Amino acid sequence: MEIKNLLFDLGGVIMDIKKENCIEAFRSIGLRNPEDYFGEFSQKGPFMLLERGDMSTDEFHAALRRDLPPGTTDQQIDHAFCRFLTGIPVERLKQLRQLRNNYKVYMLSNTNPIMWNSTIKDEFTKEGMHREDYFDGMVTSFAANSLKPEEKIFRYAIEHLGIKPEETIFLDDSAVNLEAAAKLGFKTALVAPGTEFIDIIK
Repeated sequence: MEIKNLLFDLGGVIMDIKKENCIEAFRSIGLRNPEDYFGEFSQKGPFMLLERGDMSTDEFHAALRRDLPPGTTDQQIDHAFCRFLTGIPVERLKQLRQLRNNYKVYMLSNTNPIMWNSTIKDEFTKEGMHREDYFDGMVTSFAANSLKPEEKIFRYAIEHLGIKPEETIFLDDSAVNLEAAAKLGFKTALVAPGTEFIDIIK
């Protein structure tokens, strides 16, 4: 069947990330054992609850503050959290725009409202455009109330974006997420570290 849709993960595929930066940033503001909160492809504790939409931003700040020095501000927490993201090369933004000439282009991301409404939003303005200008539709984990690789988030994406899995290639940097998508009929492609999504699509 003809491929009509490209469904992109964000972090590790479009957006460059570095977990270690985030861990060190939280350590610098006094969070005890910050490495315990961050897995290879998913977060734990309050970070996971925020990403899944089970905790509000205010609740997240309050939960973290219990393990932080007195007087730690929301801004300090958010700044440390956003250090996870190192940016989007402009070339990838151009490639996304070009791909829309031949495909419908969508995003499916495990993310959180803190990053989504600050650093992620800002990174998509490098060409003088907005995040919404690069995609035909977007699904975030906190809006879907579910995290990859849970089946629920893929079913949410199918319904919310109006796509057929068999007409869609899902590109992600996690083999576990790809396996979950494949069970629902998606075509899949692994974007391994050091590779570019455009080379895989070509």
